[in-house]
Amino acid sequence: MEKIGFVGVGLMGHGMASNLLAAGHPLTVIAHRNRGPVEDLVGKGASEAGSLEELAQASDIVHICAPGSPQVEAIVEVLLAHMAKGGVVVDCSTSNPVSTEMLAGKTEAAGLHWADAPLGGTPAQAETGELSAMVGANAETFARVEPVIATWAKAIVRIGDPGAGHKMKLLNNFLSLGYGAIYAEALAMAEKSGVGTEMFDRVIRGSRMDCGFYQTFMGYAVEGNREAHKFTLTNALKDMRYLTAMADGAGVANPVQGAVKNSLAMAVNTGGDGREDYVPHLVDFVAKANGITR
Repeated sequence: MEKIGFVGVGLMGHGMASNLLAAGHPLTVIAHRNRGPVEDLVGKGASEAGSLEELAQASDIVHICAPGSPQVEAIVEVLLAHMAKGGVVVDCSTSNPVSTEMLAGKTEAAGLHWADAPLGGTPAQAETGELSAMVGANAETFARVEPVIATWAKAIVRIGDPGAGHKMKLLNNFLSLGYGAIYAEALAMAEKSGVGTEMFDRVIRGSRMDCGFYQTFMGYAVEGNREAHKFTLTNALKDMRYLTAMADGAGVANPVQGAVKNSLAMAVNTGGDGREDYVPHLVDFVAKANGITR
């Protein structure tokens, strides 16, 4: 069994790491701010590394779940200096594809291999091993990491070479976050026009406009469950900034995506920048901007 290192056992990483352990992979983890997930995994049989260098030396394949490209770049610099030749770096973060392609080149030059494998799904699906993975890797590396990824993902698609997975992930997030921006604006109009949130939901739920993202978004907007979809507004805005750079690099006009980014920026810049300010809470910030009290 491949020896796995895992950097970033947070909301998504804890469940992924648990499934790697359950499949029999020797697992090494490292703590950051929150020791709870690390202690849980150690209790299940994982080893805790005292440093990133130690984790690199103990691992054949290292998974990274980090907030964004600056953090991934810093982690990879250490891994390249300390992993044994032939190892694989798997970046499960939502990263900037420009950075990803640069890191993939540096990784191969160091005698290691690269796969970007960003995630689709929720923390609950991470715990049950039912995430999706959009993988960017060469064919040989993909063949090696696919059975490892299959311990935590139900749907695995190789999009193309390194960087392709992160490009697809940003497009995926554009759709979901676009829905969120539209839902928040539609609900503000529903409230101010007298239709109301509950009536709006009564009509849309179960219709052709319904979907899984709609249901988790409305889990907060209608039912008040603050943890219905635990993806922060700050990370959402970061992803849309990365997509803006991707569009600029491809020479694509992206006015709709610009509007989605600005909706998120408005929320983050008016108080939605906390660690527990999640995407469905966008409905509150759009409502407040329109003089609506929720």
